[in-house]
Amino acid sequence: MAQRKVLVTGSAGFIGYHLSNLLLAEGFRVHGYDGMTDYYDVTLKQRRHQMLLQNADFTMTEGMLEDQALLDTVVDEFEPDVIVHLAAQAGVRYSLENPRAYLDSNVIGTFNVMEAARRHKVDHLLMASTSSVYGANTDMPFIETEKADTQLTIYAATKKANESMAHSYAHLWDLPTTMFRFFTVYGPWGRPDMALFKFTKGIIEDTPIDIYNNGDMYRDFTYVEDLVRGIRLLIDTPPVRPNSPDEIEDGDSLSPAAPYRVVNVGNSDKVRLLDFVDTIEDALGRKAQRNYMEMQMGDVPATWADATLLQRLTGYRPATDFRDGVNSFVAWYLDYYKV
Repeated sequence: MAQRKVLVTGSAGFIGYHLSNLLLAEGFRVHGYDGMTDYYDVTLKQRRHQMLLQNADFTMTEGMLEDQALLDTVVDEFEPDVIVHLAAQAGVRYSLENPRAYLDSNVIGTFNVMEAARRHKVDHLLMASTSSVYGANTDMPFIETEKADTQLTIYAATKKANESMAHSYAHLWDLPTTMFRFFTVYGPWGRPDMALFKFTKGIIEDTPIDIYNNGDMYRDFTYVEDLVRGIRLLIDTPPVRPNSPDEIEDGDSLSPAAPYRVVNVGNSDKVRLLDFVDTIEDALGRKAQRNYMEMQMGDVPATWADATLLQRLTGYRPATDFRDGVNSFVAWYLDYYKV
């Protein structure tokens, strides 16, 4: 049987690195595509790619998704069976400062990926969305069949636009497409702009850490290895266009008009932010200087996933306890930065 080939965009990123690692371990050929932008420390991205390149089944291209000619050349030469599109301009807070970056990367870049998937008639296109698309929704846990029309940031709006764009391509070109909505992913090799990284760094350096909404916030923290396991299993579960709406089971987000589905990937457990900070303090054996602040513009007080559909489709549900995940991250941080 021929070796299956997966193109992973954002392969030098936090999630892309972990997914590529898992796919390589399971015998896939992987081609990574990453812009290596300086949104955060490029050295971290380079180290991730260096580790992946130790495997002969991993190759990569440095380039921006907006460069359609380059992306098309890569896809033409690699001929992937599956595309997993993770590359994006990330970060809710940064979207307040530089919204145009989100349109360039998340809308134009994603369109180019969809076009490449259409031309090559890939078996399955999987693309990253976010829990932020639930926006001002307050009914929890969030379930995929709820309306999600109240995005609160341009980041979330571009991701919701990706979902709509993908649905139209799935309908028009019979392109099996799965959008997965991530919930607060964390773990080793994480991004420096994320709370766990910033809190750990601040506590070690004895500098104040900013805690929004006075710590009265809840997040569905999802360990990165659990997340990529979910993506890996979803690769083998491409949606099939139903013959009629009656075929769609209750709770399934499968479109009545396209081979298209939205799936939450979360831990199904909301954790109070202050408990998260306490756990980091325990792992480091020192206390934080806490700078309590008001809720930041565009932020939401809570996120919480219903991961029933993921479990129904794949038999898998993320379950890493946040304390274990925090300890793993802190151990990685201390080793990587030689603290």
